Amino acid sequence: MKYKILAAVVFVIIAIQFIPYGKNHSAPLVVSEPEWDSPRTKDLFTRACADCHSNETKWPWYSSIAPVSWLVQYDVEEGREHFNVSMWGVQKDNEGDEAKEKFEEGEMPPWFYVILHPEAKLSESETKEFSKGLLATFGEEDEEDENEDD
Repeated sequence: MKYKILAAVVFVIIAIQFIPYGKNHSAPLVVSEPEWDSPRTKDLFTRACADCHSNETKWPWYSSIAPVSWLVQYDVEEGREHFNVSMWGVQKDNEGDEAKEKFEEGEMPPWFYVILHPEAKLSESETKEFSKGLLATFGEEDEEDENEDD
């Protein structure tokens, strides 16, 4: 009986590898980027944020194995939809002024991303430097923007 269950589990794991969602790792082109305040801010962004918030995603080996691939693909699609530096000025809701706030509040990068990508965890001094760079690059959220969220 337990061999039948094991065989069924193995069959399901193999079968789900053929479900296409999450298998498309071709990167869209970089259309335009923000005018970064410094190369250092861009470097820190690349380290901590670019895999989900740009078209220059580096796909790790596990992003090709279902069902993890589905989760990774979903996270990247959601990240690009909300904030994509590779579509700067083109993508409708691409406001960088919220980036500093999300980063400082610890919402970004997500904890599960940092576990698998320890390089994305910035030191205290890098965090301060990055926050200043985000503010200089994107500015602050307008009060009008804040009131629209209410």
